[in-house]
Amino acid sequence: MPEQNTPVVLGVDLGTTSTKVVAFDAAGRERASAGAGYSLREPAPGHVELGAEDVLRAAVGATRDAAARASAAGCTVAGISFSSAMHSLVGLGARDELLTQVITWADTRATEEAEELRPTDLGRALHRATGTPVHPMSPLVKLVHLQRHQPALFAAVRTWVQVKDLLVRRWTGQWVTDRSTASATGLVDLATGDWSADALRVAGVSPVQLPPVVPVTALAGTLTASAAQELGLPARTPVFAGGADGPLANLGVGAVVPGTAALSIGTSGALRVAARAPRVDAAGRTFCYSLTDDLWVVGGATTNGGVVLRWLAETLAPDLSFVAGELGEAPEESLIDLAAGVPAGAEGLLMLPHLLSERAPQWSALTSGVLVGLQRRHGRGHVVRAALEGVCQQLALVADSVEDAGSEITEIRATGGFARSRVWRQLLADVLGRPLSFAAGGQEGSSFGAALVGHHALGNLDMVEAARREVRIGDVVEPGADAAVHARLRPVFASLTDALGPTFRALREFTAEPAGQDAEPAGPVGEPELEQD
Repeated sequence: MPEQNTPVVLGVDLGTTSTKVVAFDAAGRERASAGAGYSLREPAPGHVELGAEDVLRAAVGATRDAAARASAAGCTVAGISFSSAMHSLVGLGARDELLTQVITWADTRATEEAEELRPTDLGRALHRATGTPVHPMSPLVKLVHLQRHQPALFAAVRTWVQVKDLLVRRWTGQWVTDRSTASATGLVDLATGDWSADALRVAGVSPVQLPPVVPVTALAGTLTASAAQELGLPARTPVFAGGADGPLANLGVGAVVPGTAALSIGTSGALRVAARAPRVDAAGRTFCYSLTDDLWVVGGATTNGGVVLRWLAETLAPDLSFVAGELGEAPEESLIDLAAGVPAGAEGLLMLPHLLSERAPQWSALTSGVLVGLQRRHGRGHVVRAALEGVCQQLALVADSVEDAGSEITEIRATGGFARSRVWRQLLADVLGRPLSFAAGGQEGSSFGAALVGHHALGNLDMVEAARREVRIGDVVEPGADAAVHARLRPVFASLTDALGPTFRALREFTAEPAGQDAEPAGPVGEPELEQD
């Protein structure tokens, strides 16, 4: 007989390719979950978008299903909180109609603007002031690009928001954005926690075009009658602002004290360590984003994580994908099995897995994927092995840069889809040369972090203390003998980006869009059906 009327918070995690919703009680136990996927769109070179309605539809469906399953398990939904992928940008017109789709963190159309701005005194000052690297992922740089290349569109936009803001508006009728997600836009002053006048001036926008910034625990609003009916929940259910998926992953795995890092590999990857005060690396290798009003995370993000494995499955092993589909298995598992049969170092084959360019620690979007050392004796198992090792080596470079910048790492707690693979877990520990800790129960860090925010806002717990207390380590993977091989190869891997810099730049120029390819839209791209009541 299930417990009756146990209060839970739904942690709604709006990811890059899917939305996951997990119901957690105040003791940190997962009581129900659901999810729904969507696809990235690449309508032009460098443009990586999500359909706004696709995301909103998926969030509604997954939340409705999770709520129903929570009810069947004897739970009562006491509130909703959010985690969201960072760096998105959406432009809305005078009637809140969509003038753009969701421009994602992976979009590189603003590479030219980023490369121009980053090495300047202004670019370095913006990084120090906002904590956000000058990179095409940054909404600030996206806005500079849109103002330059699509001035009519830019002028028509009344409000600039992020994808989570759309969902909060749809469900509550309110426009707000949380300080954690906002801190990754390049538009927020780390010192004040509010919109930066200097950054807004560079971006060409005014504060009235942006939602008000609120703490992650703020009550964003309550479910409207129509949203409640759509979700199968009571009207006026509290909806809390929540935060950014990266910082909330730290909360979700208990990495909330200096020295304990959170590492995640999903579509992309990241490593972050908590800090009691905002801090930016003088060399510009790390970011600094807000978790709470008195806790920040310092680290670096990589663009290429699980997306590399999916690309390999689609292009290198369609036969394995077909067989896996027939067996009801994920094709990525078969690819990982191929990699497991190849020795560490892939017999001299290295891969820069920069399929979507790259971010930390170099923060240049000019890079692309490269195989180095390819010989006739190498098969697809070697390529897969080199790709996985490359993903892990990039994260090792991030860890090195975080420590070089003054943040000690004494423990790494890992989360993300990769953690389901025993082979990948061991490979990452070997490449990092450090033990990896995994939370008991394998809960998704970001959705659990979002739920903790909701329970904190409801007065059920202190979210930081609960994260430290409730997160239990279920497994520790120690580096093995292969760690020495990867340590030997790391400086070779690290040298590739700079050594190939002229090649990357020449290829970028060769494939550059002709001037004026960013066409001005004829009008709205769609109505998001946002709540007004």
